[in-house]
Amino acid sequence: MPRGAGWRRTTISIAALMRESPDAAEIFITARTSQLRPPKRASSPAKAGRTRPPADGAQEVFEAVADLLGACGARLFQERIFAAEPDLGAVLSGRADAYGDLDDGAPPCVLSVPEGPGGPVAGVQVHAVRGGTAPAVLRLGDEACGRSVRAGNYNYVALSGLSALEAGDGPTQTRAVFRKAEAALREAGGNIFSVVRTWLWLRDIASWYARFNRARSEFFRERGILGPDPALARLPASTGIGVRLAGGAWCGMDALAVVGGEAAIEYFGAAGRQQSACNYGSAFSRAARAPAPSGPAAYVSGTAAIDPAGETQHAGDARGQIAATLENAAAALADVGCRDSDVVQAIVYAKTTDVLALFQKEWPDLAWPHIAVLGDICREDLLFEIEMTAACGARRL
Repeated sequence: MPRGAGWRRTTISIAALMRESPDAAEIFITARTSQLRPPKRASSPAKAGRTRPPADGAQEVFEAVADLLGACGARLFQERIFAAEPDLGAVLSGRADAYGDLDDGAPPCVLSVPEGPGGPVAGVQVHAVRGGTAPAVLRLGDEACGRSVRAGNYNYVALSGLSALEAGDGPTQTRAVFRKAEAALREAGGNIFSVVRTWLWLRDIASWYARFNRARSEFFRERGILGPDPALARLPASTGIGVRLAGGAWCGMDALAVVGGEAAIEYFGAAGRQQSACNYGSAFSRAARAPAPSGPAAYVSGTAAIDPAGETQHAGDARGQIAATLENAAAALADVGCRDSDVVQAIVYAKTTDVLALFQKEWPDLAWPHIAVLGDICREDLLFEIEMTAACGARRL
């Protein structure tokens, strides 16, 4: 269908924040799209079926990101793309065309989500840096798996889209992915104790989440991160969510690490209104605080409507769960010494389109720059989750 016949140009919403220090600058970009939907009825049988151009608007999103990075003189450090599976080829082609030599060969983390009202690209998050050393691409064999950049006293590492599809079932893939992360960190001079924050992308999460937790905990125990006393654990902040990597792996991972500054990383096993997730078998900290290229950063883990006893709040009540989740996340944010204005990126996960629509209708002015996507939550009775990254002193561009 021609763009003029029922289509409006894709509207791109960009939130961009920067924080600068003598060592480096960091730029955090959150891009979302919206567009008018095409008519529901095709005017002829020939127009039935697909009713929009492939990946309509995708290149425009990446052009907007590239323009911002060019204006700031920044280079990619970590990137995350949420897009509809049938259009991923066209989306990545649009990215390549828009980025040009900004693309250093380290792939973004590409996540498969249902197409929403904004078209095939639900959102793009970019963390970029200027200053320090130029980001170096990390490799495991022939596979690019992330970047490292040195600024001040530390080497900072971002790993993206690690997977081990060939390893076997979900728990086996989980252990293999953690070993890959460990090997990549060794290449950068670090180890698993350098990790501040992980994102675990889990296919069909409800069917194997308990086994995932056992696999992760076993790995952490083997490495000495998790011992008999959870209060002494050095567990990364984390999100484990039912959004899968493109390609279908049972487990994928993104991670951030600080090499050389392990002693400076602070882990908050309990934070805000929530106690340690270890109490119910999930090995992550509620939040973490650590050095970053331009100054201290804080990471609030994936947070849902769970009370201090570990029980689900407001079961069956989407509005109540959303409100409780936002309150829990805000309380954790305060515990790590940050305010709403310090949040530079967030991701909202809603279990159903109805929950997503309710959030977007009743919380349209959420202060945290965010992408909202559909994804399964780790419990059947949880409907909503949010995570945040904060950098005190960041300013809007």
